[in-house]
Amino acid sequence: EKTFNQLFHGNDANERVYYPVEPDMAYMLDVINNDVRSEGISYGMMISVQLDKKEEFDRLWKWADTYMRHKSGQRENYFAWHTTPDGVKLDSNSASDGEIWFVMALYFASARWGDGDGIFNYKNEAQKILDAMLSKVEFSDDPKVVTNMFNKKEKQVVFVPAGEADDFTDPSYHVPHYYELWARWADKNNQFWCDCASTSREYFKKAIHPVTGLAPDYSHFDGRPINPWGGGNDNFQYDAWRVAMNIAVDYQWFRKDDWAVEQSNRLLNFFYSEGINDYVGVYTLDGKTRLSGDHNPGLVAMNAVAALAADNKIRKDFVEALWKLDIPSGYGRYYDGLLYMFGLLQVSGNYRIYDPTGKAIEYCGN
Repeated sequence: EKTFNQLFHGNDANERVYYPVEPDMAYMLDVINNDVRSEGISYGMMISVQLDKKEEFDRLWKWADTYMRHKSGQRENYFAWHTTPDGVKLDSNSASDGEIWFVMALYFASARWGDGDGIFNYKNEAQKILDAMLSKVEFSDDPKVVTNMFNKKEKQVVFVPAGEADDFTDPSYHVPHYYELWARWADKNNQFWCDCASTSREYFKKAIHPVTGLAPDYSHFDGRPINPWGGGNDNFQYDAWRVAMNIAVDYQWFRKDDWAVEQSNRLLNFFYSEGINDYVGVYTLDGKTRLSGDHNPGLVAMNAVAALAADNKIRKDFVEALWKLDIPSGYGRYYDGLLYMFGLLQVSGNYRIYDPTGKAIEYCGN
């Protein structure tokens, strides 16, 4: 509650990342870039629904619908991945993780609060986005042509559904625990979402380094690292921090593959060997070269979440490291702060499935 209050309702200048727009909207500010991202809005919505904060959720969702959502044309029901704080689209393209988290947060909202009218018919809105993900052009090299958010042949999420950016994926966008729920709750394409969940679990084994447990930021669909624009995305860096969370929460919820235990142990062993208070946020995948000098709160939080699946003795030390952290503030409070909030929710057992169907959760395949 303290962390939520600081990040959502703290000091304007150096604490909050949630900014109300009266009378009934709000956005999440990426402070470093002074923009608003579908990632941040969807994260804010997920935090709000997990903590039963309907007002904050509805304000964020209305802002996203008003300023980010494409209402017609080939991008219909996709969202611009970033805008100015005034709502001007900076790039019409979508970052696939934003839509993924919108869908999951909306389903949970339907379960917690029931469905209202218009855009507040949460379950209906989730289904619209799911349908859009699979109803565009299947493949095109033309960056002006909008494609599906999931490659139907590979059964994997694409980095950006357009041009060359749909030819590869981002490991941190793989959330098999979400796909598993979509398979149970969606109006259509249920087997496809089951298949995506299974594919992502196998994909992790290919993309993640077998010794260090580090994942690249971006990769080919077969798991080979890729650095398409020279930004070092074949290394372990900021996007890839979240892979630990995705694997651990998937294991906590569904326990489909004990490889998640091995992987979580492997990852924590690597960071422990680097010094639990000294490891940095960017490495080559083999762990031999440090590429930054920062010990980032967001990564500390994600490593704490890995303890949910790990069974080695050192896992408690990573939870303790999260507990000892101050709530992120200042310049880097957006990304570090939101991952910190997720870490607290997840390791405390407060990151939960809310089922909008009113039925017991079933699993793909049985």
